[in-house]
Amino acid sequence: MTPLIAFGEAIVDMLSSRLGNDDQTEPETFTPYAGGAPANVAVACARLGVPSRFLGMLGADHFGDFLARELAAHGVDTSGVARTREARTALAFVSRDVDGERTFDFYRPPAADLLYRVEHLPAGIFASPAILHLCSNSLTEVPITETTMRLAEMAGRAGCLVSVDANLRHNLWHDGHAEIARVTQLLDQAQLIKLSRDELEYLRGDHPEDDWLAERLAAGVRLIVITDGAGNVEARGVDLVLRVTPPRVKAVDTTAGGDAFIGALLAMLAEDGIEDEWYRDEPRLQRALEIACHCGAHAVTRPGAYAALPTRTDLEALKG
Repeated sequence: MTPLIAFGEAIVDMLSSRLGNDDQTEPETFTPYAGGAPANVAVACARLGVPSRFLGMLGADHFGDFLARELAAHGVDTSGVARTREARTALAFVSRDVDGERTFDFYRPPAADLLYRVEHLPAGIFASPAILHLCSNSLTEVPITETTMRLAEMAGRAGCLVSVDANLRHNLWHDGHAEIARVTQLLDQAQLIKLSRDELEYLRGDHPEDDWLAERLAAGVRLIVITDGAGNVEARGVDLVLRVTPPRVKAVDTTAGGDAFIGALLAMLAEDGIEDEWYRDEPRLQRALEIACHCGAHAVTRPGAYAALPTRTDLEALKG
């Protein structure tokens, strides 16, 4: 089985007690949940039985302790987690509407996760084949961008599968909009990319969709997965188009839905190994996408992130 390495932010999601237009006269409370997109993916894979490691920086504070405990409790290897007193662990205050769709108010920057550098990497991190998973939240400042790009380059040279989830959070960027060129540069270093329909529309700008996707494939991307909320999932490769309809569920909290999806997809690839031409095996990819859809649907029916992610037992029940 191929191990998973996720790099980026682990943050605390402060989930509001209110849903939509709940009585505004009642006090609003916030419950802390461990989160952060790459950390969620590390947990998703660990809960599905894949050896999983998280690389990132946490503050030497109460919330950093909380995240480190939660990652370890869910089976994630935290030996690549660094700690710092130079910045605090990031927080995100999460509001939800009546359909479970959420909005984020981030307390970042400054934040500890932005201070991770190549020198913090454990020795021999890519000594054996692995899947490296990244997202665009580690591109919002130049120093952390340099770390992220270097990691992708190192992993690619070592024969790892590099996975990138666009996961655009525009309010994390200084001018309120993700920098398209920087995000695209990272996407083009990956073999597998995931993006939502809205993210695709934003990143392609005035480029026709098929042309933009063809440019990514020409750059070396092997599989592009496009999600659309509760709508159909589409996967594109060279001479490959796959579509899957996710199961319909009542969403409670969509925070971990996308991370559960990509985590399960990577777990299925990890299970069978990445040494062969995995991107040419249509039956294998179709099955992996179907399982990923079920895992994403499972996660949105529960609040929070880590605990909402399905286990192997949950997966067997979903498949049954």
